[in-house]
Amino acid sequence: MRLKLIGGTIVTVLLALACIFSLPTIRGATENPADDAVLSDAVCPIVYPVDQSPSDRGYHYLFYGNGFFINEQGYLITAAHVLSQLRGGQTYVLLRDPSGRSRFVRAELVIVDRSHDVAILRATPNPFEGPHAVQYLPLTSDWVVESESIVVPSTRPPKPLDAYTLDGSVDDRSAGEVFDFKFSQLEKGRSDTELFLFNHHVRLGQSGAPVVAAGSREVVGLIEGQWLRPTSASILAAADQSVPGVGAAVPMHYAIALLKQKEISWHTTSGDSNSSSGPAEQAEGFSPPTPLSLVACSFPSQAIFGGEVVLDSLIDSHGRLMQIRVVRGTSPFLEKALDAVQTWSFYPARLGGHSVAARVGITFQFLQLDERGRAAAASKFDEPSVVWPERAALPVVTVEPLFPSTMDRDGGVILSDIVAADGQLSSVKILSQSESLAPEALAALRQWRFVPGKRAGIDADSAGIVVMAFRHGGRKNDAEQAK
Repeated sequence: MRLKLIGGTIVTVLLALACIFSLPTIRGATENPADDAVLSDAVCPIVYPVDQSPSDRGYHYLFYGNGFFINEQGYLITAAHVLSQLRGGQTYVLLRDPSGRSRFVRAELVIVDRSHDVAILRATPNPFEGPHAVQYLPLTSDWVVESESIVVPSTRPPKPLDAYTLDGSVDDRSAGEVFDFKFSQLEKGRSDTELFLFNHHVRLGQSGAPVVAAGSREVVGLIEGQWLRPTSASILAAADQSVPGVGAAVPMHYAIALLKQKEISWHTTSGDSNSSSGPAEQAEGFSPPTPLSLVACSFPSQAIFGGEVVLDSLIDSHGRLMQIRVVRGTSPFLEKALDAVQTWSFYPARLGGHSVAARVGITFQFLQLDERGRAAAASKFDEPSVVWPERAALPVVTVEPLFPSTMDRDGGVILSDIVAADGQLSSVKILSQSESLAPEALAALRQWRFVPGKRAGIDADSAGIVVMAFRHGGRKNDAEQAK
């Protein structure tokens, strides 16, 4: 898969916008007028004021993309490349007051992840405390699934080449369905980003807009406008469904990792999601860290055979991954695994009703789907030579899953497990999957053997994450197809 970056001068960008915005838009994707009003008030244009004094059309400004508010403290999310188009200039958002008039509000950069094209901003002064018509949208760490219906609310000036505040803005609603998942390198030399694809064309200027699950009304991703060259497989998939193009979105997992890093709260449809206690209050005893937001990684394109990586990681009392010990793993698999886990976030462990730091074992299996109908391969490893007083449970026997004969593309499964103090697997949960690989993955994991985790030098229950990344050997990878 090859990606092209949006670059060039401001004039070039605006000329491109003029062509794109001439396309028809889909409206009325939301049936509930109240929901539609919330979407309109939560989404805002990312702009830069041009004039110091107004004309009879108001203030002149340049339009770059979209952002959306996530809480009542004025924090908002957008795509990082939208900000890069300002070339270091001060970012503003354009908001409406209750009378419908447009106002510029400064937006300060809080944190940015350029590898995965996500940025967190904060509007100052806080528009929720002033005369502005603003709302926030709830987020979710749940993965979207194939065939899930989504809505993309975005806003733009009526004349992108000649935008003035008194001209108002146009709210667009694009509807579609998720149909595929792809790993992409959004900028050369950066880490891979897992995108989900949906069957509707993304217009320039929609970058940074939220992708909302039609059912839950929660934000599942943000529009990725840099993904301008879909693979032939994606185009065919979209054509088979008689749809107007292919769009791509960055899942919310990458944004949630930034929010956790800065301890910024957000909301779900059931309440605040940045609490230290996790999904529910835990018992007074010890409970291990539980995953909040995880993303897998792609199979290294330069690898001929499969491989395995095992990590022992510290999750601090805020749910952030702070320390990684490499137990085993070699290049190029190790680099892929380390890049992936840097974006993960967790609910912290609990002890006596309080959040505490604890260790989690992480295993990546990179599996090449070349052979069908063979016996599951098992690998045995020595116990770690260093006995740490604080250690996660670590696998010493791993078994590869039997591959389904119907699988014809790359895929993966992420599982979470609890290993008891006696080294026995006590529970397993599927966190995300593609191609219905769960039964094979579960059957394989239940044959694994572990050395138990340690807490204060004593064998103890320990949490683990297992990522199984599959590469289908019957076709070239996406990067090769797009060349």
